[in-house]
Amino acid sequence: MIVAQDGTVTLKTWSSRDFDILERCNTPAEKQHIGGPETPEKLADRHRRYLESTAPGETRMFKISFDGAGAGSVGYWRKTWQDQPVYETGWAVVPELQGRGLAARGTGLLIGVLRGEARHRYLHAFPSPDNFASNAICRKLGFVLMGEHDFEYPPGKLMRSNDWRFDLQS
Repeated sequence: MIVAQDGTVTLKTWSSRDFDILERCNTPAEKQHIGGPETPEKLADRHRRYLESTAPGETRMFKISFDGAGAGSVGYWRKTWQDQPVYETGWAVVPELQGRGLAARGTGLLIGVLRGEARHRYLHAFPSPDNFASNAICRKLGFVLMGEHDFEYPPGKLMRSNDWRFDLQS
């Protein structure tokens, strides 16, 4: 089901047919900033979680489509950050379609959807400081850089991340 559209880019509810997007994004180059590729079992578990992420205002995952073809994923989920309830977002675009602004357009559509569903004021993104593309998306969409923090992700590995915040009420 189409949830939002911006010309040739659409957000669609994540479906059982979208597993190939996760597989195509699960390469060493694509996962270099977040601990490397996932095992087939972890990828299948991620897909299951995405299929279950259908609670407006809590957690939702979407397929980004470009000209009708699966191009990536974007979603939001509830998180407690610095003792406050917020949303976190993340995105991925398949390698062969990167560089076309699809992650930014998809995330922009997500912000529009979330504004209508939000129970919390802020949306955060936590890209690695050396993930230049994701940090550029945050700047382009009007997120405010709040600083750097250490996270354990994946479990057992310490990761440095930028904390970008978007005010859903602005």
